[in-house]
Amino acid sequence: MRDRCGCRCPGGGHAPDRLGPPPLGPAATFEEEIAAVRASDPEAAREDTARSPACTPGALEAAYGRAWLADPARMVRELADVLERAWRVLVEPDRPRLRALLEADVAFHSRRLAEVGLGRLLPEPDPRLSWNGRTPALALRVEYARDLGGQGLVLMPSVFSWPDVVTGFEAPWQPTLVYPARGPGGLWTEPGARGAEALVRLLGRNRAAVLVALAEPATTGALAHRLGLAPSSVSSHLRILRDAGLLTSRRYGHQVLYERMPLGVALASGG
Repeated sequence: MRDRCGCRCPGGGHAPDRLGPPPLGPAATFEEEIAAVRASDPEAAREDTARSPACTPGALEAAYGRAWLADPARMVRELADVLERAWRVLVEPDRPRLRALLEADVAFHSRRLAEVGLGRLLPEPDPRLSWNGRTPALALRVEYARDLGGQGLVLMPSVFSWPDVVTGFEAPWQPTLVYPARGPGGLWTEPGARGAEALVRLLGRNRAAVLVALAEPATTGALAHRLGLAPSSVSSHLRILRDAGLLTSRRYGHQVLYERMPLGVALASGG
């Protein structure tokens, strides 16, 4: 399973994979990802991109579309520039909390996969998904099925694809399903104001805010960004809460995720 902040096109049609390729890996930086886009073979990108306007009435007649297809190297360069500007303005400022949500989703569904297997896991993100042991099928406007051919299936959560599951990445990339990550509705809710006054009196305002903010597992950096606190302060609060049996921690790649224990859940919810 992998995480990704990008989105596919759930409304139908073709999204050029070479201009939005799958992640290089969980530790890849944005600079490495955008460099891979810029390194796309222009002719392969042209062939891939030409399929996209063909799905949209009138798009093939657009002047910019014709210009891009006539000069694919320029198309790759200009679209990569647009992607980078969009990332800097729209995604990068909130990347810590977005990444924490995605990592929590990967951890949750990894546990579910171990518990129930792929056949029962697939319908959980969307009941229109099914699995017969060889071919995943997705019934949206039309039936879509893909034989994995022994390549395996990547499940990729996204904060931008709600409410649809989206098929993505044709050969040479591994078959992939992009699905809505769990809990995006809580991304922009400031947790501190929701803490009960009794919890604040018990733990102190900042420590209570840290406990309440862990509605989903998160890293120290993500919590610090979300709460507007210094990472060193958040780290100290997390250590004390964990020692008190309210939290547990586990390593995910190069990062440590903190998650509430049952007692922490009860306190944070006022139970």
